[in-house]
Amino acid sequence: MSQFNWKGQHTALVVVFTVWMVSYLDRMVMSTAIPYIAKDFSLSAPEMGIVMSAFFAGYALCQIPGGILSDRFGARKVLVFAIVWWSIFTFITGWAGSLMGLLIIRLLFGIGEGIGPAATWKTLAVWTPASKRGKANSIMLSTNSLGPAIAPLFVVGIMAYWGWQTVFYALAIPGLLVAVWVWFSLPDNPADKKGISPEELAELAADHAGGNSNPAELTFFQVVAQPAVWKSFLLLLCGNTAVWGYMAWLPTYLVKNRGMEMLQMGITASLPFFAGFIGAIVTGYLIDGIFKNYRVSFVVVVQLLMATFLYLMYNTTDPSLLIVFNIITGFFCFCCMAVTFSMPMMILPREIVGRAMGIVNTGGQLAAFTAPIIMGFLIVTDAAGKQHYDAAYAYLCFANIAAAIVVLFFNSRKKTA
Repeated sequence: MSQFNWKGQHTALVVVFTVWMVSYLDRMVMSTAIPYIAKDFSLSAPEMGIVMSAFFAGYALCQIPGGILSDRFGARKVLVFAIVWWSIFTFITGWAGSLMGLLIIRLLFGIGEGIGPAATWKTLAVWTPASKRGKANSIMLSTNSLGPAIAPLFVVGIMAYWGWQTVFYALAIPGLLVAVWVWFSLPDNPADKKGISPEELAELAADHAGGNSNPAELTFFQVVAQPAVWKSFLLLLCGNTAVWGYMAWLPTYLVKNRGMEMLQMGITASLPFFAGFIGAIVTGYLIDGIFKNYRVSFVVVVQLLMATFLYLMYNTTDPSLLIVFNIITGFFCFCCMAVTFSMPMMILPREIVGRAMGIVNTGGQLAAFTAPIIMGFLIVTDAAGKQHYDAAYAYLCFANIAAAIVVLFFNSRKKTA
């Protein structure tokens, strides 16, 4: 076996992994805390959905500006600014005293987080050769499941003793520390990184030389017209409807429909996301390995499997099967997310990755904004206060099927979309 050598690309991956981890803890804490915030503010189900979606309004609006800024000024400056911004508004969330105040704070919080993702994809494109981006991107995006897995356990522990406000105060601290780490460890030019080897610089230069001759000169609309961009936009629009509808409402569903107590809910809501963490990692290795020429088929299968187990989870009356089906749903949920984001990353020139992924992720975040609201209106509350999710979960299953149909328009063998 060849000896493993730690490279600058590994450092970059660890840093952006941590950035995403902190960002997901900050955003997903609301899904766990919302049943108890709703009790304090006397919120209805539609109002709860609007609160959870307020974040995504700001988040979706800033995906494209974040990409443009990252391509123009470099990923490091943009990422540090974004982390500091959202950490401040994470703290301020604990001060909210009304529904309107909570909505404004969550909107501003979403603006900060919305600037960041394109900068992290830009960082991976600069530091990672194209042949390794599938694995690197999937490892980074595994935080999409690890964050929601940890958040309920973290939130429940603090809320039980100090209330939901303290959760938001505490989460501001890691973000500010990570911002300092990014500034001192991720220069925009790998050659400026202290200790980087000539061999790694040569590897990155060779990868860069094989790309588009003048990609940086493409206009915004020429970037949008790239098949890998607009097809991925549509795929994320459908796929993220299922992902974020499922993640946003799962804790409330377990409390309001299944009658779980706080501790039981926290554990049950965490398990599918630990499974999703494994699914995201496995997906990265599969799509860079045995499925590298069959990514479309892979996406179709996992989207349909997520829909199947989501349906089984909702319809089972057995508490044990509920947990099993929920775990399997989480596994396939993040298989879908990892491969969907990786497809454009592996074929786009790094000079336009910031803009391109900002556009692609806008589709996903439009879905993330609308899905919790639509579900809130589809949920029916009976006279006893129990919520019924029949129409809401049917909506999520159809979103999975729509994503499977959209991906059929991708080229399944060549490295084009």
